[in-house]
Amino acid sequence: MARGKIQIKKIENSTNRQVTYSKRRNGLFKKASELTVLCDAKVSIIMVSCTDKLHEYISPSITMKQFFDQYQKASGIDLWNSHYQKMQEELRQQKDVNRNLRKQIRQRLGDCLEDMSFEELLALEKDSQEAVYVIRERKFKVIGNKVETSKKKVRSAQDVYKKLMHEFDIRGEDPQYGLIENGMEYENVYGYTQMGAPPHILTLRLQPDHPNNLHGPVTASGPTASDLTTYGLLG
Repeated sequence: MARGKIQIKKIENSTNRQVTYSKRRNGLFKKASELTVLCDAKVSIIMVSCTDKLHEYISPSITMKQFFDQYQKASGIDLWNSHYQKMQEELRQQKDVNRNLRKQIRQRLGDCLEDMSFEELLALEKDSQEAVYVIRERKFKVIGNKVETSKKKVRSAQDVYKKLMHEFDIRGEDPQYGLIENGMEYENVYGYTQMGAPPHILTLRLQPDHPNNLHGPVTASGPTASDLTTYGLLG
């Protein structure tokens, strides 16, 4: 059966339009490839779909740049000159912006002030004061963050200290707790091991009924000064 004639107009259905585009694009590329082989022609096809997708075909015997160079030579049209001039203009504008920025930086450092008017100097002074204010606020914020961090570390260290002291007090109140060495019992042990200090100090308090306690009993207000035995230990 012969196919019916297709009316050439825009396909409204987007799905059908995309399917038709894909089929006809592949057919066109196939014809271009056949033309390249049969006639030794150089063919280039550039297509952009309605979804802004780029598709292109170029004969294997030539690159895209060579093809456009040959097109310029054959047609006498310079494709790159206008683009080059536009790039040169953009470069000039960027150089002007860069030069003005460098000048403003030098002015904020106190240089290049000779050609400035009184109004420009006032504006520069105002901008500098605002910049100093912003920098100072940022500095205070950084300092505040560091202070808060230090406070948290101090609180954490204090909590650890309180916990250790609490455990120490519990052990001191426990009558079963003591230090046994060579058959001798001690009620409390205090050690001081500070970094960089002289030989460490170890203080021992004998129990009241211990046979080696030659200094007397413990009073109600605590141990007397004489019932504490202190030994120096080498670090």
